[in-house]
Amino acid sequence: MAKQEATRKWKYGVNRWIALAIIVAGVIAAGIYPPLRPYISLPAEHLTDTLFYFPLTGEKFFLTNTMVAVLIADVILIGLALLVIRPALKSGKQVFKGIVGVVEALVEVIYNLTSSTAGKWTKTIVPIFATITFLVLTVNWMELIPGVDSIGVINAVSLDHAHHVNPDLHVETDCDIDPLFTIGSTEVVSIGGQPDCAAAIAPFVRAAATDLNFTLGLAFVSFMAIQIIGVRAQGLSYFEKFINIRALGKPGMGKIDFIVGIFEIVSEFSKIISFSFRLFGNIFAGMILLLVIGTLIPVAAQTGVLMLEFAVGLIQALVFGMLTMIFMAQATQSHHGDAEHH
Repeated sequence: MAKQEATRKWKYGVNRWIALAIIVAGVIAAGIYPPLRPYISLPAEHLTDTLFYFPLTGEKFFLTNTMVAVLIADVILIGLALLVIRPALKSGKQVFKGIVGVVEALVEVIYNLTSSTAGKWTKTIVPIFATITFLVLTVNWMELIPGVDSIGVINAVSLDHAHHVNPDLHVETDCDIDPLFTIGSTEVVSIGGQPDCAAAIAPFVRAAATDLNFTLGLAFVSFMAIQIIGVRAQGLSYFEKFINIRALGKPGMGKIDFIVGIFEIVSEFSKIISFSFRLFGNIFAGMILLLVIGTLIPVAAQTGVLMLEFAVGLIQALVFGMLTMIFMAQATQSHHGDAEHH
């Protein structure tokens, strides 16, 4: 027993010294290689040239770093699903351990939340609720991984009104280079000779929710899921919630009911804006905070922000998924109170 306690104390002591050594090494490295000031770009950075043109609009399609993040998240979720399915298919095994147990617990929480709200539509809503929650959670937590938003290629940046990376600029020829430091054979530069030139790192992977295209697309998927389950539950009478022609023939409050239906249309489409900007604003603000804190105090100061972003990423995933689930459950309820008939 005494030997085990001595081993445990020595283990914790070693971990403390390792952490202290990493902090000291970080302080020394930050003194030798000062961090570059962050360049905040609202649009996602392009990693490739034009891949193809859209047939109708003629718009260019690029592979962006947020697309890479979504693809990585998809691979992670598919692998996690396969990992969970294998022990679940084994007969007689009811208690799951490790990552499988964590996933099983989360799915159980999602199912219980849905069953208390959606009733008989639970089995229809749970897969959508769970998929959205796990996808948003994965892409949100990816910004906590070292290298995301920070490892990429150095590009010349045109400091025009749009502040976009200009692929036509060439660091070697179009801008005067002031070497800052080198890592091996790679020269890290600050470009100061031209007033309209600067250098910025275009990361290979960027948190997907910092791209409004991702949050807007996910919000549109959520919106369509709400409408589809509403039609499945109530048939075409679901649309009477928005355009209630019958109400015009009713005396008294009939015309008011019709006007309320028009406002319901506005409220329904506003869900897309609400969903997309809520998620985008929280995660994008977190990315800026991590970059700024890492530039001002490059050693250890980001730890508290990372803990905050861990909680924010979890909360935003649950909020997005739960709002989708609640709106889907509401869509199954008849506007006239005869849901059971449908």
